[in-house]
Formats: sequence, C-alpha cells, structure tokens
Amino acid sequence: MSAPRVAIVGATGAVGAEFLRVLDERAFPMRSLRLLASPRSAGTAIGFRGERHVVEALGDRSFDGVDVAFFSAGGGTSREWAPKAAVAAGAVVVDNSSAFRMHDDVPLVVPEVNRAAIAGHRGILANPNCSTILLVLALEPLRRAAGLRSVVVSTYQAASGAGQRAMDELREQTRRVLAGDGPPKAEVLPWPLAFNLFPQVDVFQADGFTKEEDKMLFEVRKILGMPELPVDATCVRVPVERCHSESVSVQLERALTVDEARALFAAAPGVVLKDDPARQGYPMPLDFAGVDEVAVGRVRVARVFSPGLTFWLCGDQLKKGAALNAVQIAEAL
Repeated sequence: MSAPRVAIVGATGAVGAEFLRVLDERAFPMRSLRLLASPRSAGTAIGFRGERHVVEALGDRSFDGVDVAFFSAGGGTSREWAPKAAVAAGAVVVDNSSAFRMHDDVPLVVPEVNRAAIAGHRGILANPNCSTILLVLALEPLRRAAGLRSVVVSTYQAASGAGQRAMDELREQTRRVLAGDGPPKAEVLPWPLAFNLFPQVDVFQADGFTKEEDKMLFEVRKILGMPELPVDATCVRVPVERCHSESVSVQLERALTVDEARALFAAAPGVVLKDDPARQGYPMPLDFAGVDEVAVGRVRVARVFSPGLTFWLCGDQLKKGAALNAVQIAEAL
C-alpha cells in the first residue's frame, strides 16, 4: 500500500476534480491512476501530474489490479459497484456516498476523530456526510474534555453540496438577476438559490426532518460512539459556492469556560480557531474556501443549555467535507 494503484469513480464531477487536486497537493504516492465515470463522460481527457488520463466507462474490468478506489458518483453507483470492487477485485473502497455509512460492518471515519475504526474495515470504508465531518471535528475535543449531552445545529450549506450542476446553476441565476434578465430559474435545486436561501437539503421524512438532518443525527452518533446522543439539526441551502457553515449549541456534562473551549479548539487536529470579536474576526466562507482545516469562532457560554457552549464553524465542503477526508482515510491505510 506504500504506492497503491488508484481508481476514482465519478472522476468528472466536482468531488472527482477535488480528489485529483487533493491527491496532488498531498503528494499521495501511486503506481497508477484510473479515472472512471458514466459512459456519457467516457473519453474525456484529464491532466494529472503532467500526464493525460482518458476517462473510462465504468465496467466489469474497471477494478482489475486496483488497490484503492475512491467512489463519488452517487449511492446507486456505489451500491452496485463498490462490492464488486472490494470483493471481486480485492480493492479497498473509500465511498463518499450515503450507501454504506450506517452498515454495522462498514467503518464511518473522520481520521482526526475515530482513526482506529479504519482497522475494522472489510473492504469498504465510508466517508461521512460533509456537514457531519465538519461538525464532529469541533464536537470531539469538547466530548473528550467535558462530555456531551445534546447537540443543536443549524447548517448553512453551499451549492457545492448538491454537485457541479448546482454550482453552475447558482452562477447562472446570479448572472440573470444582475443582468436584469428576469427571475432566476431552478432546475437542479428545489428553489432559486441566487439572492435566496431555503430550509431544505435533501427530501423530507415523515417526522418533518429532512434526510440530510437524519444523516447528521445518525452519523454523529456512530462516529462519536454515542448511540443515544440527541442531535437536532436544521439544514439550510444558502447562495455560497463551496463552504458550509454551522451554528452549534451543545449541552455538556461539565462546564467549560470560553477560554478553555477556545484552547481546546485551537489544539484540536483539523481545526483552527478564528475568534476575535473585538476585531470582527470569525470564520467566513470567503476565507476558508480551499483550506484543509475547519474554522471555529464566536465561542460563548450558551444561554439555553447549562452547562453548555454555543459556537460557529466554517469549512470547505468539497475539500475536508469530501475529498480530503477520503484521501486521509486512504493515507491511514
């Protein structure tokens, strides 16, 4: 595994492109690279490390000789092809979809939080939901120091979370509004996103929560090893290109001062502290697009939970929320 043969499924999508950037940035060692996508995208040429790689259509022989396969082509593709890659071809799959996240025999991993879980894999490892990844990086230092009783989170999720077409749609809608070409039209997302926001990410469930909000509940519990932890999430789509933000309130087992919490965040792996209210210093999407770490700020004592804290975080959805976390899993292998 010191220099694996790598495949990327969904290589022409937004996350696929981010995979290539992250692999290059981190000088990830590999003997070979195979780019895979739907037949519609087959034949596309993509440059990587000075070489031209032609995208191949996903097929029965796609994983022959592959050691590590990164999947980011949707749950249906993962359910069909990940077992074939892992079982039939013997590759280790790092899957970015929701297909296997809640399977008992599939580790759901954020390496800075539960790296040890990687050792239990049986050929497939799951990359968590992007909002979950950002959240647990901030929750884990608090859990270790003071214990967690409950979490309330509101997310402010970028267009990138819905894929490249949603990002393109946001740009086109913004252009139309600024040019006076009439009201923006929504085709990829439920509503126009330019100069707007709406409190729906994924489909609604019977209890009024969305599937995205359910993902945050169940995935946080699994990653932190706290199967009864209450997590109340409201997920909002906002007109930002690629960084998610979250407003978080936590009830703790033991009180922490603001200074103690700040010190915990500053020392936590994968987290940076940006919290200077006197100078209007706090995390914003414009500052943290393309950054590896998740930024935390506006740390304060909660007014509802006692003991508790409230804080704000921001992180790149395509990077740490998807490609970087998956590559870190592969590095840990």
